[in-house]
Amino acid sequence: MADNELWSAGVFPARFIERLKAGGNIVAPAFDADQVQPASLDLRLGDIAYRVRSSFLPGPEQTVAERIKTLELHRLDLTNSAVLERGCVYLVPLQETLALPPTVSAGANPKSSTGRLDVFTRVIGDRARGFDTLPAGYAGPLYLEISPRTFPVRIRKGSRLSQMRFRVGDTRLSIAEHQALHRAETLVIDANEAVGDGVALSIDLKGEGRNGLIGFRSKRHTNVIDMDIKDTLDVLDYWEPLINRGSDEFILDPDEFYILVSRESVHVPPDYAAEMVPFDPLVGEFRVHYAGFFDPGFGHSAAGGTGSRAVLEVRSREVPFLLGHGQTIGRLVYERLTEPPDRLYGSGVGSNYQAQTLKLSKHFRPFAL
Repeated sequence: MADNELWSAGVFPARFIERLKAGGNIVAPAFDADQVQPASLDLRLGDIAYRVRSSFLPGPEQTVAERIKTLELHRLDLTNSAVLERGCVYLVPLQETLALPPTVSAGANPKSSTGRLDVFTRVIGDRARGFDTLPAGYAGPLYLEISPRTFPVRIRKGSRLSQMRFRVGDTRLSIAEHQALHRAETLVIDANEAVGDGVALSIDLKGEGRNGLIGFRSKRHTNVIDMDIKDTLDVLDYWEPLINRGSDEFILDPDEFYILVSRESVHVPPDYAAEMVPFDPLVGEFRVHYAGFFDPGFGHSAAGGTGSRAVLEVRSREVPFLLGHGQTIGRLVYERLTEPPDRLYGSGVGSNYQAQTLKLSKHFRPFAL
């Protein structure tokens, strides 16, 4: 893309991302066939991982490479594969480098499968003051901070743990725009709260239609999970099923990781994308949803959805916390696209979580009580 090209404010659809690559604004080896999603780009790991003493931000005076020199403990060769241990912090240079036009910024989030394994990831750029955010016109390398919190994981060069969006200007809808879009397109089915500054999502602790299954709590001291292999693992080797036994309440234990599901089904219309943001922390000391991107067409009937639940990755903080059925736990904020997309989230692009209810990451075989 030419630096002086003008666009309307919005999130870039797939074909714009491909134009960024063709124009030299994304410098990388040829994209994998399924690397460009409807409104996001999967980011690929390079061939080396640095085990570092701590997480960090380089700040305005330093590059990431300069900080690695002072914090590196040892290196892992990712050419074949390597195991990342839980509780450790690693930094991996990515294969994608940016040379963004002056009006184009970028933001990143873990992929859904990454978040559902409690693998904490954040993208960092040179001289960055914040994680997962690259300012308009950013030119430089990208690095991925990786910290497995629950399971040891196996990765390799080319593994895709994080995804990036590109946008121009202020893309989020106002309260009035959210409400108008909901009237026209039905953003949330069986809403628990009125649509306002996004769509409020609450927790499902009844498990109706799932034989009372309300979620999963991770086990400790499990085997390694290979991040690139699908549909092979037995759920019960890694997770404890949580069953409703007559109460519509559930206590989150500190430092435990849970997979839960929203009470509502949500819909992302084709001309929009959405991002999950945590609910007001004053309401409860827990974190919800590492993986925040919802691509155009999520839950859209024409793309095989007809409303899809939001799977929630939940971790309590310092104290036990009581959740009740229907308690608001997060909200989905919608963004407009620059132009209508040429592909939608769903079976047509090999999406893993269309029409989902309560679903673990793609690495596990289907589970039912």
